[in-house]
Amino acid sequence: MRILAIDTALDMCAACVAADDADAPLSAESLPMVRGHAESLLPLIERVVARVEGGFEAIDRIAVTVGPGSYTGLRVGLSAARAIGLATGKPVVGVGTLSALLAPLLAESLEGMIAAAIDARHGAVYVQALGPSGGLAPAHLPVEAAAERLGPGPVVLIGSGAPLLAAALSARGVSARIAGLGAPEIASVASLGLVADPSQALPRPLYLRGPDARPQDHARIARR
Repeated sequence: MRILAIDTALDMCAACVAADDADAPLSAESLPMVRGHAESLLPLIERVVARVEGGFEAIDRIAVTVGPGSYTGLRVGLSAARAIGLATGKPVVGVGTLSALLAPLLAESLEGMIAAAIDARHGAVYVQALGPSGGLAPAHLPVEAAAERLGPGPVVLIGSGAPLLAAALSARGVSARIAGLGAPEIASVASLGLVADPSQALPRPLYLRGPDARPQDHARIARR
């Protein structure tokens, strides 16, 4: 099976084509960016697919990160993935951003907990964790609450929220190590997409919290 993986959830615009019988992506490209995903993604996908024999016709499935992440970035990636799926008649699966961040750590022999954390601002993080005795499902939590939920440690952290969480854990006397700070590896998005169940891993945005902008109800004019 060949899969086209797309990630625009955070400060990266990335895509790759991978196969279930290959250790590394057949073609991949990643561009660090805070803005401009909408203008950069489709040309990037075209370049990545053009380097693979058979092009789009050789793709069996599309995977896309569904969040948490940037509202605009997620919409860009999801729209592109759905459009390609519709045009090619191939299934589209969603991959959680936090799961993709955690994926490389699963291959390591580590004691204690592994946790992916994305800075959600305002003293909070998006966090997901796995450990020998359980874990933490994707959640939006204040940093201190997240640190408490991670237990006695040791903890290996990855993601943009790792420094915030590491500081909170250290203050609690918990050993914490930061393994990385960036966006998910696009190869990890592809790997998770290859094993995902299309009937369960739907390409829908995962926000974990409400929008920052809300209607000002107190200033609304009553209707008659």
